[in-house]
Amino acid sequence: MNINDLKNSFEKIFKAPPENQYFSPGRINLIGEHTDYNGGFVFPCAITLGTYGLVKKRNDNKFRLYSLNFEDTDLVEVDLSNLEYNEKDAWTNYVKGMLKYMTVENPSINAGLDILVYGNIPNGAGLSSSASLEMLIGVILKEEFSLNIDKKTLSLIGKKVENQYIGVNSGIMDQFAVAFGKVDSAIILDCNTLYYEYVNVNLEDNLIVIMNTNKRRELTDSKYNERRCECESALSKLQTIIKINNLCDLTVKEFNRHKHIIKNTIEEKRALHAISENERTKEAMNLLRNNNLEAFGKLMNESHLSLKDNYEVTGKELDTLVESAWRQKGVLGARMTGAGFGGCAIAIVSKEDLDSFIKNVSKDYKKVIGYEASFYIASIGEGSQKLS
Repeated sequence: MNINDLKNSFEKIFKAPPENQYFSPGRINLIGEHTDYNGGFVFPCAITLGTYGLVKKRNDNKFRLYSLNFEDTDLVEVDLSNLEYNEKDAWTNYVKGMLKYMTVENPSINAGLDILVYGNIPNGAGLSSSASLEMLIGVILKEEFSLNIDKKTLSLIGKKVENQYIGVNSGIMDQFAVAFGKVDSAIILDCNTLYYEYVNVNLEDNLIVIMNTNKRRELTDSKYNERRCECESALSKLQTIIKINNLCDLTVKEFNRHKHIIKNTIEEKRALHAISENERTKEAMNLLRNNNLEAFGKLMNESHLSLKDNYEVTGKELDTLVESAWRQKGVLGARMTGAGFGGCAIAIVSKEDLDSFIKNVSKDYKKVIGYEASFYIASIGEGSQKLS
């Protein structure tokens, strides 16, 4: 669906043409999974799949919202005087959450908007469709009401929506990557300090392939929050004998010296993953800067194994995709991306082997799982923005 199709849909639904158009990307994480809320490094990039928003200002306090992804639902009206969470409001809760927290600090948000939303990110695929929507709404409010607010603040508001409004104890990575995305660059982000740098991604004759399990992932219904609690428990025990603020303050060598205090095998494995993944992420940054793609791919493989064995968030579907990818010609590395429990994996694949890669992995996956996987080529794009 192109922008003209979206304009036509807007006019049909709202009986007037849109005034402005916006786009907010999804994201993949090259490496650095479940390190963000443990005070470590992540290495994401924005992708050209994402969420579009078409907008027209209103003369009252109503926000009228319609998603072309859920055409079986009616137009939803939200009033600025009532922004409380309601499970029945489904996707519009992300809009209401952004409105609730942004209007507190910005009283100039004093009128409503008609907003049409369309996303080409598969829902529940682990490519940050929720963060994409949050940052879309953040940029829309910033531009439509001329707010003096920066990307970092918008990212933190989006995280607050996830944590306090929706109830998912996620870290800052998704919103930050979506807001700060840059063409052909990944972002190395210290989630403890929010210091970041851009790293040019030069894959030479290779492509990033997104492999969607088509198993929908619902973070609020998953064991995501349980994993975070296990990490926090391990941290609290380590803090009785060493002075640290986060698990990722430790190196693997330091952790091995002190892990005896945890006395819980599961918590020890969770902590080991976070700490070793943090080291892999920092090493991966240097490898990518030096165009050592082969070694970078090996770190991706190691990351997946740790997520499988130590963090236990992969599952049969993701493991089937990744393990099939490892067997294919022209593959430098493959791993799950995102929180896990379904969703997507990524692989770095040579261009000349792309067709056979998709054919073979697709065949393996359907044989084991019983239904098809989906494949996308990931182009690295810009962050949330108003379209000209």
